[in-house]
Parts: sequence; structure tokens; C-alpha cells
Amino acid sequence: MNKVVRKFAFFAEFAVFILLAVLLSVINMVNFAMASDDADFITQKIAQDKGMFGADRERTPTEMQQFDQDENFRPGGRKFGGFEAMGPGSPEMSSSIRYFTYAFDKDGNAQKIVFKMSAVTEDEAQEWAKGLVGNTVGWTNVNYRYRVYKIGDLTYVTVIDQGRELLPSYRILLISVAGGAAMLILSMIILLMVGKRIFKPIEEADRRQKKFISNVEHDFRLPLTVINANTELIEKRNGPSENTNIINRQVGKMTAIVKDMASFSVLGEEKLSISKINLSDIMMRAIDSRSAEFEENNIELSVDIEPEIVIEGDGEAFKKAFEELADNTLKYSLSKAAFRLVRQKNRITLTQENDSELPSGQVDQVFDRFTTLKNSKGKNSIGLGLSYVKQIITAHNGRVTAKVTDGKFILNIYL
Repeated sequence: MNKVVRKFAFFAEFAVFILLAVLLSVINMVNFAMASDDADFITQKIAQDKGMFGADRERTPTEMQQFDQDENFRPGGRKFGGFEAMGPGSPEMSSSIRYFTYAFDKDGNAQKIVFKMSAVTEDEAQEWAKGLVGNTVGWTNVNYRYRVYKIGDLTYVTVIDQGRELLPSYRILLISVAGGAAMLILSMIILLMVGKRIFKPIEEADRRQKKFISNVEHDFRLPLTVINANTELIEKRNGPSENTNIINRQVGKMTAIVKDMASFSVLGEEKLSISKINLSDIMMRAIDSRSAEFEENNIELSVDIEPEIVIEGDGEAFKKAFEELADNTLKYSLSKAAFRLVRQKNRITLTQENDSELPSGQVDQVFDRFTTLKNSKGKNSIGLGLSYVKQIITAHNGRVTAKVTDGKFILNIYL
């Protein structure tokens, strides 16, 4: 049951991870998109002012009138980040912005328009700008936003330093990553604690069910042994009769049921003994042990087992699981049955098929305890065989599925 709790915690944690990743990614993407939008607004204003920014050049009276009428520079106008009114024309922004603009003619000759940056020299800035000619708008050297635009025959390149403006965005990103990791660790601890409480009643019910099965198997075994012994004694004294034959058949059926119960309780009580095992040989021996019965029941048997499939596992557990699978196939087949074991890339697939009268569809309920489907042969079954098979396969980190398609019952085991 601890494995079930861990599985529950893993899948729940995966869901939490996806939700956190999506939420924090959206927050940071929007945050950086707003920072880019703010930077583009500044470079656009610089482009409109012919490569200079605000107070960096003198304006004509007409330009001043247009500047005063621009809503982006009036209270309640452009709001950076959606907060207080501030724009590239404010005194604070005009005095603090760090940028340079160079103009290039068709021959690549450079003309300095503005240089207000201390991180690079004028020669470095000129080469930097020259390398951006041919682009439009974007980020360069991580923290710098550029815009390339035409004015007349000249190509202008403006680069602004947004490192200070991007710092809060990077801090939010760092907090998001650290906070998200902390939340994942905390949620895993909570899920493990809650999972134990959630699955405790199920674990107790499972334990009681296994104990009940074990007790029934034990209580039935002795009476059946006594009945069988007395029947043999009667047959020795008086010879076989129709009555003793009926008793023997019924004792045989009850013994088979008790055997199923005993097999089912083994896995819950014993730990797996892992070693290298030849799955092909184990499967072949399990089928061979029932081959005569398939022939007696007029069931056409097809076997395709790839040789030398070696895995790490519990050989005894697989032996019992394959015997249960072969026995189940014998009980439910009408006239045809097939087994196929192959290795495909990194996966081993075991397929069992038999003809069936069941309607098409998924029938994964056959793996539930005490669940039996229509049995045309009328053989006794209490619905523990395939449940045992599933437990063995799941314990080896495998998966089992079952379905009915076009009159065929198909069971697939993936390891």
C-alpha cells in the first residue's frame, strides 16, 4: 500500500508542477512582455525625434505644441506597467535614460547622433550599432533594446540600456523559480502525509480481505482432505459408483478454488526475490503444463515465444502468474487460443488471445478481485486468477490491459 501512496503523491505532485509551471510562466512572460513594450515605447519616441530623446535636442515652437498635446506626456496619459503616469518626456526619464543612436549611409559610413552610455566606448557603440543594421526591433546583449529605422536616406540604430528596468523582472523570475521549488517540496510532504491518511481505510480493508481469503482457504482445505480420503476409502471397499464420482468432481472443483485462494494470498505476504530470469522458458513451461488439457478440450493452441528474453524479476512469481494466465485461457476459450511473447525495442509484450462470446469493449474489470465474466465452459472460477496476474506484473513495474474485439478476448502485458 505504501507503493500506492507514493504513486498517488507522484501523480498529484506532477499535476501541481504543471499548474505552477503554467501559472509562473504566464506571470513572467507577461512581465517581460510589458518590459519590452515599455522599452519599445521609448525607442519609438526616440525614432520620432530623429534619434534623440526628449530634452536632448531643441524643439521648434510647433514641435513643442505637439509635445504638449501628446496624451502620453500629460497626467493620466501613458502608464508604464499600468501604474502612475510617467513617460519618456518626464524630467526623471530624460535625465536617467542610457542610450546611443548612430546613423549610417548606403556606404556604411557612421554618424554619431547621440551617445549617452558609460558601459561601452563610442567606437564599441558604433561597431555594435553597425552589426544591428538590417534588423528591426529586438533585444541585444540581454539587457539592451534596439530599434532600426529609416529617416531619408539614412539608417538609424538606437540602443537603450534597460538593465535597471529589467532588474525587477529578473528578481520576480528568480523568486518564481525558488518559490515554485519550495512549494513543490512542501506539497510533496503534505501529499505523502495526507495520502497515508486517505489510503489507511483502504489498506485496512485490503488487509482484512486478504486475511479472510487466507482463513477461508485454510478452513476449506481440511474438510476437503477428509472428504477426499473417505471417498477413496468407500471406493476401495465398494468400488467406484456414480455417487463417489459426483463427490470426486465436486471436491476437485472446490480444491481448484482453494488453490486459487492460496495463490492469491502469496504475493501479499511474501517479498519478491529479484534475480535474472529467462521469461521465455518460464512462459513456455507454464503453457506446456496445460497443453494436454487444451488438446482434451479441443482448443486449437498457437504459441509464438521469442527465445532468450532475460529480465530482472521473481521467477517463482512469474511462474505462478503465467500458470494462472494459462489456466484462465483454458477456462474461457471456446475453440482457439494464442500466446505471443516478443521484445519490441525497450519493451517486452506478452499477448494472450482466445475466441469469446463477450461483447466488444474494454474489460479491465476482469482484474478486480472476485470478478468473473461469462464462462461458456461452465468451469468454476471465483475471479482471483487475473487479479493475481495483475499484482505480479504491477509489482514488476509492468502494465496489464484487456479488451474484447470482434469476438476475441485480448490480454496484453507490458514489461
